[in-house]
Amino acid sequence: MKYKILIVVANYYAEISNDLLRKAKFVLKNKANVKVISVPGVFEIPVVISKNIKKFDGFIALGCVIKGETPHFDFISLATTKAIMNLSIKNNKPISNGIITCLNMKQAKTRSNYTSKKNKGLEASKAVLSVLNNL
Repeated sequence: MKYKILIVVANYYAEISNDLLRKAKFVLKNKANVKVISVPGVFEIPVVISKNIKKFDGFIALGCVIKGETPHFDFISLATTKAIMNLSIKNNKPISNGIITCLNMKQAKTRSNYTSKKNKGLEASKAVLSVLNNL
């Protein structure tokens, strides 16, 4: 059975997000029908998932937040993570969180490197498939 999966990707750090997305799509190839929706930043991801919650079997949130000099990083990261978890529990749908939260661009590039086994797009796709296969 092919699952219907929506990937919502924040393109604020386009280079990072593109590598996450490419890896996620590679993992899902031949296993799912995938739709991708781009949003400006990670804060917009939960509302797009919420709007589409009944149309898909599972969801993958992808993006990157890099810590700056203000507490904005903490607020955005926590709010987005909580919203994703709440949507998943409320709707009994797997939503895999592949949003990288890093202290600097070097860490983000390491965690999004297309050839790395630690690519968060890879991890997020495997996680959503694993949950769907066990429901």
